[in-house]
Amino acid sequence: MLKITGSGKKLFLFILISLIGSVVFGQARKPYSKSNLMAEMKVEYGFLLSHHLELDKFQSHFPAFEFSIEKQTHGRQQWEAEYAYPIIGISAWYSPLGGFEQIGSALAVYPFINFPLVKNDVQSLNFRLGVGVGYLTNYYQRIENYENFAIGSHLNVAGRLYFEYRRKLNRLMNVSAGLGLTHFSNGSIKNPNYGLNMITGTVSVSIFLQKPNPYYSRKVLPELYPFEFDGRKYLDVDFSFAVARKNMSEVYGQNFAVFGAYANLMKRVSYKSAFGIGLDLVYDGSDKYILDRDSNVLFE
Repeated sequence: MLKITGSGKKLFLFILISLIGSVVFGQARKPYSKSNLMAEMKVEYGFLLSHHLELDKFQSHFPAFEFSIEKQTHGRQQWEAEYAYPIIGISAWYSPLGGFEQIGSALAVYPFINFPLVKNDVQSLNFRLGVGVGYLTNYYQRIENYENFAIGSHLNVAGRLYFEYRRKLNRLMNVSAGLGLTHFSNGSIKNPNYGLNMITGTVSVSIFLQKPNPYYSRKVLPELYPFEFDGRKYLDVDFSFAVARKNMSEVYGQNFAVFGAYANLMKRVSYKSAFGIGLDLVYDGSDKYILDRDSNVLFE
């Protein structure tokens, strides 16, 4: 049997206290070790908003379903504190769109951010915005699917925005209800491109995947990170250039190049806001084509 002497007990106690202290100190140095991840299931019901006469035949009511993995921010970065600790995440969305064979079903995957407009410890009114990739199972084809005047391609940009009321049931579970708009469009890369607009009402349940970060309920404004606004009112100069293609094959039988450039001089006045002046230059090849065509017709 192993016998521990008095000096050995002191050494053992010293090591034990040191280990406990290191664990406690390590946890204190890493208050953001938990991710505040949540899983959310959303059920929706709505209708297609007919903004062109050709889309009236597809008006109906239909369900939609969305699954999200989201994160409740708690001020680890300064922008989270400045924007009232929004929820960020990524969603997968699906709807049968009324069961019409011509337009088929819609799927979308998109990142989002959920900004609190008014909130307290129990409830909040939020504005949610997301943009990602959308896929429509059917699209316009000149012979096989000529009745679909909404979309000319499988792949599209999917945009989602809506207002929601969210309420905390307990430390781990939230429920919400809202009203929003979902939009599918390919940006006229391929015509037709009327787009699809859906208005839906939503209800959802979200659950934390583990106990939320202890700083979740007592948020602290963090230290500044590189390139973040430090309160000084300075001038920014930024510029950008873009190239695109405009599909007008249905009208003029060809595509046109589009170029755009801009330059801005901005004065920063707060973490969120800046004011300034800018110069935009845009070239649209279809404008010249239309002017030349109309001029030829006028003088014939």
